[in-house]
Amino acid sequence: MTKAEFVELVQKNGEFGSKAAAEKAVKAFVDSVTEALVKKDTVSLVGFGTFSTVEVAEKSGKVPGTDKTYTKAAHTAPKFKIGKTLKDVVANA
Repeated sequence: MTKAEFVELVQKNGEFGSKAAAEKAVKAFVDSVTEALVKKDTVSLVGFGTFSTVEVAEKSGKVPGTDKTYTKAAHTAPKFKIGKTLKDVVANA
């Protein structure tokens, strides 16, 4: 599903008067979750899931087929844990 198709779905389900209003709502949601994750806050939507961040340790490895090695620096990564209600609905669809 593309973003445009998702916006149309949000417009239909949210009963927005226009695609522009639905797109504004989608953008507000995405921007809000992003802002919370940048602050390392957790966003829990009961029944849907939880957006959070995790600290990933530094990692080193070898490039296959060569003698080259690399090191990936430690960083913070976004994480999503699906909620039970959403998991059950999708499983029974």
